[in-house]
Amino acid sequence: MAGAAQAEGSLNIYNWTDYTSPEMIEKFEKETGIDVTLDTYDSNETLLAKMQAGATGYDIIVPSHNFIPIFIEEGLVQEVDATAMPNFKNVKERWRHPDWDPEQKYTVPFHWGSASVAYRPDLYGKELESYGEFFEPSEEVSGRISVFKTPEEVVNLAHLYLGQEFCNEDPAAMQRVQDLLIAQKPHVMAYSSEGMNDRLINGDAIISTHWNGYAYKGRTLAEEAGKELVYAYPKEGVIGWMDGLMIPASAENVENAKIFMNFIMDPENMGIQSNYAGYGGPIEGQEEFMDEALRNAPEINIPNDTKMIFSFACNAKAQSLIDRVWTNVLR
Repeated sequence: MAGAAQAEGSLNIYNWTDYTSPEMIEKFEKETGIDVTLDTYDSNETLLAKMQAGATGYDIIVPSHNFIPIFIEEGLVQEVDATAMPNFKNVKERWRHPDWDPEQKYTVPFHWGSASVAYRPDLYGKELESYGEFFEPSEEVSGRISVFKTPEEVVNLAHLYLGQEFCNEDPAAMQRVQDLLIAQKPHVMAYSSEGMNDRLINGDAIISTHWNGYAYKGRTLAEEAGKELVYAYPKEGVIGWMDGLMIPASAENVENAKIFMNFIMDPENMGIQSNYAGYGGPIEGQEEFMDEALRNAPEINIPNDTKMIFSFACNAKAQSLIDRVWTNVLR
């Protein structure tokens, strides 16, 4: 790690769309001499399927916390021992040794946030208070609903609305989810985890599933265009999540990947990354390097009375029910 400034070679990162700060990458390349190549994906399922199919050439991947145990159990990633890295001392206590990687052997914490819905209040005409307004929309909203392409998040939002547990193994409970989503389908304009802000800002969508940090970026763009975009905290609560940096078992540039992991745990570097992504981070002192607007953003600062429920990796039975529901919805 101490020799980072003398490093060379390449680093291939596979990360979520619109999630990697160009400024942060440029700083990393300048300080280390390592050339970075970035590819992107739009869902944990896409990432997992690609890794399971034997994809090679990637040195850093960024799965969400509920998928991390799957990558570990299937041997798709290698140990990194984050606690031995010099900058691990900067990780906030709250994000050390999480349930999904208790010994911090495989992951370095990246961003955390929530999933809910965002909407255009200037087009909607009122405050959105419940997921019922999304899943069972009024005629005024029909045809202008945008939905994630990530089944686990959509199903979990449905569970929140229906008052059911995540990773539900009860076929009757999952039938209720399926009925809800199929009834919603005629009102949906797109199933996509990309372009949500574009659809909201141009008015094609009035309500869309959304991530809090991406909604922060959307609100900023909307305000520049003289429009409104609000990230909602429905009465049923929001889904909590955290992404982690991992090194695939097939990685060719392992030492460079570890240098990057240590680099991102520096407060300044994580602050730069948060400014771009619009999400909170796990590093002590990064707030000093974050834009004031982001530090105080309502999308980042969850109301005290809002429930935030972290999802987790489902067992095979529950996952098969999710997959079946999603297949039936999209068929």
